[in-house]
Amino acid sequence: QVQLAESGGGLVQAGGSLRLSCAVSGRAFSSSVMGWFRQAPGKEREFVSQIRWGAGTTHYADSVKGRFTISRDQGKKMVYLQMNDLRSEDTAVYFCALNRQGFSVTPSEYDYWGQGTQVTVSS
Repeated sequence: QVQLAESGGGLVQAGGSLRLSCAVSGRAFSSSVMGWFRQAPGKEREFVSQIRWGAGTTHYADSVKGRFTISRDQGKKMVYLQMNDLRSEDTAVYFCALNRQGFSVTPSEYDYWGQGTQVTVSS
């Protein structure tokens, strides 16, 4: 069984930065993909970024490309999302998730989810 726990959210001014962390307990196979998603009030959960646990290959949503960076520390079993140049439209609850099958931008294809961490960007 895999459990995920996010941390690092908070309130930040537009243009600022935050780093989200996701602690992974249980086994994450090298073929697993760790994803970050976000959900704003009244909106559907949307893909933000993902990384292959083993190879470290990454993908980003167009809306965050160039501003956000995903990384992982296999030894510490942590996944990070460095968010720079934050905008008001980045305000959402951010979730990390694990997909045993591979890359996907579809939330329903992810097998495990954390509880989420709130990010609020004030303008």
